[in-house]
Amino acid sequence: MRETIRKLAKELAPEFITIRHHLHAHPELSYKEFETSAYIRAQLDAMGIPFEIKATTGVIGLIEGNNPSSRVVALRADIDALPILEENTVAYKSKNEGIMHACGHDVHTSCLLGAAKILQLTRDQWDGTVKLIFQPGEEKNPGGASLLIKEDVLLNPAPSAIFGLHVHPGLPVGKLSFRPGKVMASADELYLTIKGKGGHAAAPHLCIDPILIASHLVIALQQVISRNNNPFNPSVLSITAFNGGTTTNVVPNEVKLKGTFRAMDEEWRFRAHDLIRTISTDLVRSMGGELDLLIDVGYPSVYNNEALHEIALARASEYMGPENVGETEKRMGAEDFGYYSQLIPGCFYRLGVMNEAQGITSGVHTPTFNIDESAIEIGMGMMAFLGSTAKLL
Repeated sequence: MRETIRKLAKELAPEFITIRHHLHAHPELSYKEFETSAYIRAQLDAMGIPFEIKATTGVIGLIEGNNPSSRVVALRADIDALPILEENTVAYKSKNEGIMHACGHDVHTSCLLGAAKILQLTRDQWDGTVKLIFQPGEEKNPGGASLLIKEDVLLNPAPSAIFGLHVHPGLPVGKLSFRPGKVMASADELYLTIKGKGGHAAAPHLCIDPILIASHLVIALQQVISRNNNPFNPSVLSITAFNGGTTTNVVPNEVKLKGTFRAMDEEWRFRAHDLIRTISTDLVRSMGGELDLLIDVGYPSVYNNEALHEIALARASEYMGPENVGETEKRMGAEDFGYYSQLIPGCFYRLGVMNEAQGITSGVHTPTFNIDESAIEIGMGMMAFLGSTAKLL
């Protein structure tokens, strides 16, 4: 299978680079991927792959090999883009102003479509069933993965494992990287409104100053991690917005704070939520104010099943050569792939797309992000190889 897939990936790569160009030129925001979804469905239809629609714009395809019930594996790609104005000068530059595939989801989708074609062409040469998950809304709460799971994407048939890839702009093209266990953090959003009593800045004794209270609170919240979390357990709390007041001589009535909390341990994550509530409420009240607090629970952490990781690592080494397969770093960034990996064995790995010689080094979520497109041949071939050969748990 390895040589067959390598050959097909090489032959088909130009077709899926062209598909990537189309997707990149026509990006759509989370949960609004209507044209993208229709385009994916048209591609699967042309390949003769049956599919169904879930969560409005999600597309779920199914490829059956020999003995379809013997093993079921899922391959996932996200399809949404970001609200970023593209600055690249390329022929396939975004035509939707202010929207850009700056996180590589066009690459992920192209790789999965390419893998789908390879798997469809070789379905008489492998056993089992491959479920294709083209998922909307990865970039925005509540996460398209959670919506698909509510619509039973992990049932009928139920995959025993799920694989997903993500572009890595810091990894040279031609390389893949994997990591067992904790890979990416959970991501929860914090919204705090501190209410006081406004008045003249020259008479602070007649006010309950929400700016002062909020300033103390920003400092106090840091002890949630520094004095409660095991220092060997990665976690981050950052207040990223402090809004209150409009002029120099008026104490405002309220201040609004926003921030993010991230963790790699689900038990600590929810214990920290309780600490955030307690510290915030007690401090604000002790200083005479009132508090409205919302912790918007977002994506869970991404955890790569250790046994599945070993299977994927062996397959990657076989397909790419062990010298081209390394270990990826832990990240405090979040990915809603975590919803899947909390329920079934998952493996989320990285695809190198950097080419320093060509100046392709920009990070994701930047207006100049791009890839060395030779990565698409690797990405689609590796996904097809995993889908067709991975022995599951």
